[in-house]
Amino acid sequence: MDIRKELATIFDELLSLGGRSSTFTDATPLLGALPELDSMAVVGVIGAIEERFGIVFDDDEIDGSTFANFGNLVQLIDSKLSA
Repeated sequence: MDIRKELATIFDELLSLGGRSSTFTDATPLLGALPELDSMAVVGVIGAIEERFGIVFDDDEIDGSTFANFGNLVQLIDSKLSA
């Protein structure tokens, strides 16, 4: 499973980005830089990630730095899948 591709698809679907997420790199800033990603959207994205990847996040695993950039989120998903 390609985490980056799946995650980009989640962003496109939930935030109606019209394919913009396909250009995301690890350094692409998210929270505060992507107007569509507000606090309610973050909750939706987390839920979609958990469903798509079959993982569950503990409350203390996610904070502002998690959504600082695309790469941070990819790393968190990867670490959960590897655990």
